[in-house]
Amino acid sequence: MNRRLPFIFLLCAVTLFAQDNKKFILGVNAVYTTSAQIYLYPYSSDPVLRNSSFPISNIFNPGIYIKYKLSNDILLGINTEYMTTTSSGNNLTVLSGNRTVTITVQDGFRMIPVELSIYYLLPFSLERWKFMMGGGAAYYYGQHIRLFGDDQVSSTETQIAYGIQVSVSMDYYLTEDILLHGGMKFRDPQFVVNNTYDKKTFNYQGNEFEIAQDSFTSKINVDGVAFDLGLAYQF
Repeated sequence: MNRRLPFIFLLCAVTLFAQDNKKFILGVNAVYTTSAQIYLYPYSSDPVLRNSSFPISNIFNPGIYIKYKLSNDILLGINTEYMTTTSSGNNLTVLSGNRTVTITVQDGFRMIPVELSIYYLLPFSLERWKFMMGGGAAYYYGQHIRLFGDDQVSSTETQIAYGIQVSVSMDYYLTEDILLHGGMKFRDPQFVVNNTYDKKTFNYQGNEFEIAQDSFTSKINVDGVAFDLGLAYQF
């Protein structure tokens, strides 16, 4: 029995050392955002046009994050997503000979947020159930998407957007190292984009049309609540 004691002590020491050094959590998740708005005339002198928006709802996209345990109760995290979505709308007026025609286009946006957060482990958390609240700063990069016929737009200039965000989340430990993650986030990113059409003349539903204006400016505001669900690994 005495010969086994050093081995038992060594095994316990290695186990405790490994547990103490599990400082990182790497996760992937699916993100659902309730709504966003695209302002197609953000600088119009007409207040009705300036404040009118094209809504987009039910946006799904992937995300990835990593967290570092600064202490037992405080974590530092960074996450990013790839959000892209479009919806149909009668948003474009074009020229057909001597008359103007309004056509249906796919309007939307592409956005990549980078969010740095500090999380606090709430005191009523349990061994397997970890509840957190967090918040921090964010950087947002985005582009306008508009597809129609054999033409589209290219975003030539995007104003960099910064913001803040707050969140509440829950981690359930399926095993010692595998976590089921769920959360809700409040944020309000918005950015202004300058766009240029790839073609002046285009084909749409078998007819030829001409763009009335070569370029336009739009403002995108992702104003909905974001929900996320995914898996994470602790190491």
